[in-house]
Amino acid sequence: MKSSLSVQYFDIENLLRDLPRGDRWISHLKEDLLPFWMMPSALGEPVGNFPTYRNNDGSLVDPNDLRPEFKYVVPGIVWLDRDHVRAKSRQCFAYGVAYHMTGDEQYLKLAKAGVSYLRDHALDAKAAGAFSYFSGIAKIPGPEPQFRTSQDLAYFLAGIGFLYYLTRDPELEGILLTVHDYIWFNYYDSGADLFRWVLADSPDGDKRSQQEIVAQLDQIYGYMMVVTPCLPEHHRSVWKSRLIKLAKIHMDRFYSPRTEMFWGTAANTIDKRWGTPHTDFGHSVKAFWLISLIGSLTDDYEMFVSAQRRASQIVDSAYIEATGSWARCFKPDGTRDEDKEWWILCELDQVAGALALNDPAYLRYLVRTYEYWFRFMVDHENHEIWHIVSAATNRPAEGFPKQHSWKNALHSFEHALIGYLFAQQLHGEPAELYFAWQKTPEKREIAPYFYQATVDHIDEYTVENSGKRQKVTFTTIH
Repeated sequence: MKSSLSVQYFDIENLLRDLPRGDRWISHLKEDLLPFWMMPSALGEPVGNFPTYRNNDGSLVDPNDLRPEFKYVVPGIVWLDRDHVRAKSRQCFAYGVAYHMTGDEQYLKLAKAGVSYLRDHALDAKAAGAFSYFSGIAKIPGPEPQFRTSQDLAYFLAGIGFLYYLTRDPELEGILLTVHDYIWFNYYDSGADLFRWVLADSPDGDKRSQQEIVAQLDQIYGYMMVVTPCLPEHHRSVWKSRLIKLAKIHMDRFYSPRTEMFWGTAANTIDKRWGTPHTDFGHSVKAFWLISLIGSLTDDYEMFVSAQRRASQIVDSAYIEATGSWARCFKPDGTRDEDKEWWILCELDQVAGALALNDPAYLRYLVRTYEYWFRFMVDHENHEIWHIVSAATNRPAEGFPKQHSWKNALHSFEHALIGYLFAQQLHGEPAELYFAWQKTPEKREIAPYFYQATVDHIDEYTVENSGKRQKVTFTTIH
């Protein structure tokens, strides 16, 4: 994977002219994404008990009268008898982002309602972890602790973690610390030097012997990266050391120097790794993105630079010049799968944007991949983002609902937030984000999501019957 950017000239002025500005991302949030998530059908009964599944038009799924998107769904993404905790948590995250970008109180209330539901129903006080789903008409929480995946536990904390980032609520801090320690001390296998997928072979077919990159990766992505800078110093230092440990696990156990990508699984039979789940551009670029952020957070310049360099190679390899879009992965025969999977496009956009902060030549990718996103990935009739768009037709692929057990609002909303932050920085304009701290932290402890920046100023105000709020203006985002 050799980068060709260093030997080409690009007209940065024209690229910047074509790069969407921050207000485009705000309108994308309000007009393309939020209408799908503000329907009464999205809010649950009671509000906060967000449903896992909805039809492509936003209506609730009727198991006795399935629409085509659920009747002919591909295997592995739909279990209509289960209501998944990770989906509820991801929706909490999305409402938190909507508040963060707009300051509109209704979104903060929805994020809080969802987190309250998770606290009341998904926390497993007996095991000190969290349930993965509620099954059947009776909504029985399950499965048994030994069958819960470490990834599900991480995503249980995603919505709670983002709300903590917005509020610094000490009760949320307590949940994050407790469940994180439960994961850390139960799932880490020192002999294998990685985090286990499950603690015992499960009725669902999960094996304790599975060695999955997402068991490690989503501890960082799901909650640790956004929470760590917000923690009190004595906890922050512990979590920083654990982030460094997770970065090392990725490189030691999953990285392939030959392909310069990550395997999705550290299988015992290495010849069967190509074509396995999670061996793709999305997980590889996300891993290097997060490792670079860990390097930045812990002042490890070598880690930061090395991860950014490797991430840039994946960005170059994934870009399809002919269509101005991203590919999904390499196939076992070495060719690229050029279909468009929504979250992989998000990750590649976000990493290309981060690279463009230091090297604006990466704007040559973004101006075209953003155009593809807005034109083909958005459902312009019923809102939100398609799961997969066919490269051959630029039309949504059949068998993939817009909302299911693995697809909720997290990636599309994060994509809008990071797109906004990078647009403001690249266009030399300040970024404004909203918080809800009851006590405003020191400026040095305030940052925009995963990134660092200068806090230009803080405008404080009070919302009647709700408490203090802040609008923070950031510059020099990096």
